[in-house]
Amino acid sequence: MRWITLDDFIDMYSKVVQRGGDFFLSKFTLNKKSRTKSAFDDTFVQSSNWWIIPKVRERWNKLITGNSNVNYKEHFVTKYCKGRSNLRILSLGAGTCSHELELAHYPNFSEIVCVDLAENRLAQAKAIATSQQLTNMKFITSDLNAYDFPESYFDVVLFNASLHHFEAVEKLLTTQVSKTLKPHGHVVINEYVGPNRLQYPTHQIKAINKALQRINPAFRKRFKTNFPKNRYFGSGIWRMIMADPSECVDSAAILPALHAHFHTLEEKGYGGNILMSVLKDISHHFVTPTPEQEAMLQKLFEFEDNYLETYDSDFVFGVYQKK
Repeated sequence: MRWITLDDFIDMYSKVVQRGGDFFLSKFTLNKKSRTKSAFDDTFVQSSNWWIIPKVRERWNKLITGNSNVNYKEHFVTKYCKGRSNLRILSLGAGTCSHELELAHYPNFSEIVCVDLAENRLAQAKAIATSQQLTNMKFITSDLNAYDFPESYFDVVLFNASLHHFEAVEKLLTTQVSKTLKPHGHVVINEYVGPNRLQYPTHQIKAINKALQRINPAFRKRFKTNFPKNRYFGSGIWRMIMADPSECVDSAAILPALHAHFHTLEEKGYGGNILMSVLKDISHHFVTPTPEQEAMLQKLFEFEDNYLETYDSDFVFGVYQKK
C-alpha cells in the first residue's frame, strides 16, 4: 500500500496547469461530496488520458465485440434488445451522458434516466438532447442517498466508468439496483474493476515501467508541462482521497458482487493494466499518430496482450441478469 509517491506531486502540479488554481484549492475541504463533485463538474476540461486515443478505443471495441468499428452499446442493443421496445434504462453516475445520448437514438428505448452529482455535465447533456430532439431522456442531479429508486421499473441499469466510484458496491447492487430492476432485468457495466485506489501489485508497476521505455522520449513530454515521463511510481492513497474520495473506493468488489448475485451473460476484459498508466498525461501525442507513433502503440498493445495472458484484466465490459 502506497500512501504517497512522486507521481502524486507531479499529478497535483499537472492538474493546476490544466485546470487552474481554483480547482486545486477546491480539494482543501473536509466535505467529501464537494471534492468528488469538483473532480467532475468541469464539462470542458482537457485531459491527456488513454481514452482520447482513437486507436485505443478501436482496441477496446475489438476486444469486446470482435469488431473495431462496433462499440459495446451497439453490441448490447443488437444482441440483447433485438425485437424489444419500450425499454427503460437507468444510468447511475452518467457524467456527460455521451453513451446515454447514443443509446437514446435507438428506437428500443422509451426512457433513459441519467443520474449524476455534476450539474454542469447534466446541463450540457440536456442541451445536446434538446438540440437532437431526443425526447426519451431525463436528467436528475442527485446522489444515491437522495435518489428514489422506483421498484421493478427499469429494464437496464447501466454503469459506464461509474460503479467504481460507489462505496459498498455489493450493498448497492443487492438493494437499490436489484429493487429497481424488473424481473430478469440487466446490469451492464463498462468499468475499472482492478485494485482499490489503484494500488497495483509490484509486478504490475514493473511491467508499466518496462512498457513506458518502449515509447520514444520525444513523445513522453507530459500534457501542458515540460516534464518528461520517464518512470511511473503509482498513485498514493492520500492524494487519491484528497483529489476524489470516490475514486476506485471499492472497485475490487465489483466482479465478486456481480458473480454472486447476478447471472453472468457476458464478460469481456479489455486490458488497461498497462496502457492506462503508461499513456496517462502523454496520450495527446498519439491522437493522430504518425507511422512511427502507430508502431509504438502497436508494441504497447502487444505488451499488454502478453501481460493479460497471465493476469486478469483491470477493465471489463459485462452483461448480468437479475436472478
